[in-house]
Amino acid sequence: MTPIVLDQKIYHKNDFTPFALTDILTEYAKKNQQIFLHFWQYDQTIILGMKDTRTPFLADGIQTIKQAGYIPMIRNSGGLGIVSDTGILNISLIFPQNEENKFSIDEAYEKMLALTRHAFPDALIEAHEIDDSYCPGTYDLSINNKKFAGIAQRRVKGGISVMMYLSVNGDQEKRGQMMRAFYQQALKDQFGKDGYPAVAPQSMATLEELLHLPLAISQVKHLFSEAFNSLFSASVSVDSQEWRTVHVSSEIWSAQIDRMAQRNSLKELAYDNTLQI
Repeated sequence: MTPIVLDQKIYHKNDFTPFALTDILTEYAKKNQQIFLHFWQYDQTIILGMKDTRTPFLADGIQTIKQAGYIPMIRNSGGLGIVSDTGILNISLIFPQNEENKFSIDEAYEKMLALTRHAFPDALIEAHEIDDSYCPGTYDLSINNKKFAGIAQRRVKGGISVMMYLSVNGDQEKRGQMMRAFYQQALKDQFGKDGYPAVAPQSMATLEELLHLPLAISQVKHLFSEAFNSLFSASVSVDSQEWRTVHVSSEIWSAQIDRMAQRNSLKELAYDNTLQI
């Protein structure tokens, strides 16, 4: 089938759409042998992983997020927290598992790495862990040892979603300071221990800074779309809400949103979740 590029407006607080949609797209990819490139953004949100919810002083950590003017949200996968705002582009590469020669975890990550290098062919992009960044992992993407992107992976019923947060522009040092403050308050004297990063804001930078040129989110979307077309064949662009309206029943959608709402019902969050149908 023809690869599809999905995009939409910036999501605002309490909207669980991108996470609910990711699981639906991942399952759909396997059933229909479909490949997707999905762009999405949040405004002023800290996306926490399940490991973050197990910090001993979570309520104190959450308070630092709110005081900074950001909304805390818990995603439907493990791992650690990331910042999402108008200078961060989230990109999901979604494809079916190959039943004859199954993609390993690393092989799936390599697909996103290849896509990123194809989008920025002149950049010397390396993939290795930057352990004092926020949400460190084996496939942290960096230039000159400064991290600008992190990659995670989710598998649902034979579909694979490789998800990347890409720091395009904006104040990356401030983002790092927020995450450092969160962990300092949520962990107290256990900061930097038990698998939680001792975040050093200077370990990360925006792609704009590292490439020494102004970069708009729209430019980066275009570069990734062109790389996607080159690597996977010509694609069609579709608004994600329009795609959902055609392919997803209201019952299935409500069930996905409800699951995310339950995950975000921790008393420490203490804000109203909006059901998007």
